[in-house]
Amino acid sequence: MGIRGSVVGRLLLIDVAGSVAVLGLWYLVFSTYNRKKGAAALRWVQTACDGKGRILESHWVGSSRLQARLHFPSRWFENANVTVKFRPRALPVHWLVSCLHRQEETLTFEADLGGSPSFHLEVVRHRWSALNRGVSSRKRDQREWDLYQPGPIILTTRTHWKQDPSAELNALMSARRPDILQVRFRPESPQFSATVQLEALADPDAAAGFVSALREIAAGASAHRQ
Repeated sequence: MGIRGSVVGRLLLIDVAGSVAVLGLWYLVFSTYNRKKGAAALRWVQTACDGKGRILESHWVGSSRLQARLHFPSRWFENANVTVKFRPRALPVHWLVSCLHRQEETLTFEADLGGSPSFHLEVVRHRWSALNRGVSSRKRDQREWDLYQPGPIILTTRTHWKQDPSAELNALMSARRPDILQVRFRPESPQFSATVQLEALADPDAAAGFVSALREIAAGASAHRQ
């Protein structure tokens, strides 16, 4: 009985040691992968600055979040920084949850403007998709639904709202950047932030106009304050 218990104990220790080794190897491999992808993301950010700004410093917060401080001319942005969120690949459970929730890898740009906005504004873009339910080529001319392009939907806590759209919302719409997921304005620092799909910056041509698009949106807020 004692010998059998000893064998079971050894097997249990081997299983535990093997599990720890596998988890350690997983963490090492995928944290290294995120680090390499972070280095690529910083290159994309530098390309996005398009000679108008530069990266001063960067550091990691955990294994899936990278932060960098940027410098721009004073007429552009102040106290600018970016936060890149990767999938938490280093921890299997967190990675699985992020896959199930279809979590996107994003880059969030934050900065202060020339003057403090006197309002809170958050603009979120949603995308919708649909299938044609297998309509054959002979029936393609027979539409199964009607499509409409609605205007912006504004949710506000104000009891009185002006009917004309805000300059910030118009600036966001005119920027024509479908990869921008969210834009925020607020009185406190950071006064302006924008979140974009990270992979959208992998294309040098698309990345080159990113900061200019953000500047255009921020300029709309400045014009509105004036």
